[in-house]
Amino acid sequence: MTRLSVNINKIATIRNARGGNIPDVHKAAIECERYGADGITVHPRPDERHITYEDVRIIRPDIKTEFNIEGYPSDKFISLVCEVKPHQVTLVPDPPDVLTSNAGWDTVRHASFLKNIIDIFKGHGIRTSIFIDTDIAKIEAAIKTGCDRLELYTEPYASGFQSDPEKAIGPFIRAAEAARDLGLDLNAGHDLNLDNLKYFSKNIPWLKEVSIGHALISDALYYGLQNTIGMYKRLLVK
Repeated sequence: MTRLSVNINKIATIRNARGGNIPDVHKAAIECERYGADGITVHPRPDERHITYEDVRIIRPDIKTEFNIEGYPSDKFISLVCEVKPHQVTLVPDPPDVLTSNAGWDTVRHASFLKNIIDIFKGHGIRTSIFIDTDIAKIEAAIKTGCDRLELYTEPYASGFQSDPEKAIGPFIRAAEAARDLGLDLNAGHDLNLDNLKYFSKNIPWLKEVSIGHALISDALYYGLQNTIGMYKRLLVK
């Protein structure tokens, strides 16, 4: 089955709104694993408005499944990744002022830039993934960076799902097939939820991993964290 990595950024957002350590982000990461999450994702941003760099350092030693750090590869980010050595790093092209990730990499334009960074991470034994759109030319160019995986940016799929699921999934199937033909493993994330996840997973059965945060943490307010993780995992069973 496709693995579920829970992004815990929104838990940190709630904590930071009040100060102190409630809710406890470290405890939440451990509990997510205990409740069945196959991994934990964090996305530290330069302003540390949710997950902080110190959170990453505190959480890392206690993650037993998979730890995925995503973010823009600034010098500070690169140093953090090399210091804590996650199982996977996902490179996202978001500038400091964006509210959330909203596009994939232009791997044609930035191939050399990405390759230099990925070489650093590979030297530390860290699997690398690139956040990317469904543009086939950019997927084909990604192979030149030396990355191990691609993470499909799924907001366009989520936006079109309710009105026309078949039309919404089409570009993602073609992109997924192109990545597979190149020998690249595939992840996906952004706006996947209880309504649209099963259809996405069913149509791309070789999908390795989904990273879900905002929707899952929001659903946990209604259903409870343990129950919600189980609900999402059941949608990923082939």
